[in-house]
Amino acid sequence: MSLKRAFDPVVDARTRLLILGSLPGDASLEAAQYYAHPRNAFWRLLGGVIERDLAGLAYPDRLEALRAAHLGLWDVIARAERRGSLDQAIRNAEASDLRQLVANLPELRAVAFNGATAARIGRRSLGAAPGLRLIDLPSSSPAHTQSYADKATAWAVLRAAVSG
Repeated sequence: MSLKRAFDPVVDARTRLLILGSLPGDASLEAAQYYAHPRNAFWRLLGGVIERDLAGLAYPDRLEALRAAHLGLWDVIARAERRGSLDQAIRNAEASDLRQLVANLPELRAVAFNGATAARIGRRSLGAAPGLRLIDLPSSSPAHTQSYADKATAWAVLRAAVSG
């Protein structure tokens, strides 16, 4: 097993919605980019939410588009041992300091969890999170076999968190 680390958060003071994954997979770690696996639907799903073709943009432009839409990204696990990319293989996880991050985002309204592992760990780390809407989403991972259309319908609830 190898030790894997999360990326730095992608946020700014205008972030209204924070999307939390579990821990970057091998393709993402290799590319040093969030959601780099070509079959991961994250950029398509989020592009549908903000009505922008994020998947068609270069990575730095994707991140800029997220900031412009008041969206942030991070992971609930700061570091862990894991062979491969599946959440089920995560061992000895150390949680990210979500409370500290959230405390420094004055415009934050909602936190969305990309998948069940992110939701379980993130909800435990955040606790009650007064004033924040917590949203569980189906995983954008290709390992989560729900149809893209069903995922897109579930992810559409994020529109309300970024509008206005």
